[in-house]
Amino acid sequence: MLAVAEDDTAAFETLMLRFESRVLSLLRHLLGNREIAEDLTQEVFLRVFRYRKSYKPEAKFTTWLFTITNNVALNQKRSWSRKREVQLAAHSSEASSFPQPALTADNIQASTGSMPVRQLDKQELRETVRSAVDSLNDRQRMAVLLNRFEGLSYADIAEIMLLSPQAVKSLLSRAHTQLRDILRKYVE
Repeated sequence: MLAVAEDDTAAFETLMLRFESRVLSLLRHLLGNREIAEDLTQEVFLRVFRYRKSYKPEAKFTTWLFTITNNVALNQKRSWSRKREVQLAAHSSEASSFPQPALTADNIQASTGSMPVRQLDKQELRETVRSAVDSLNDRQRMAVLLNRFEGLSYADIAEIMLLSPQAVKSLLSRAHTQLRDILRKYVE
């Protein structure tokens, strides 16, 4: 990012290639719409480039990047609420970040002896987990995604979400309790 701040376009391309899929995945989970997430991913990187001179290496780059991503997602949600539109979650298999292979004779045999029933069970579990995460409120979902999928610490999440680390810990605790209640019958 320091090279990008010095107007190195090759460094910016490298940065985009390295982080684009992570930003896209986060936005898809937050907004529930692949097409909008793709557009907003571009917006995130436009902002990274636009504000490259103001980047301070005091925090990790990913903290700064996910703060921008969070702000872009919140702006989109505010825009939706101002327009009073009902946004339908477009959770097709393409929109899900969980892989969902088609069941064919070839891939069933190619797997390590998995039976079709087991593959369907795994697919059902993936869908159930995705639905459970989607049922969380926006702040809980953001905290869970940053913690579990991005591996960020409470302190980094707190900085991104403008909360205290203790508030993040509490937010994640409530989210985990809610997820545990929803997923209880699948893990017993």
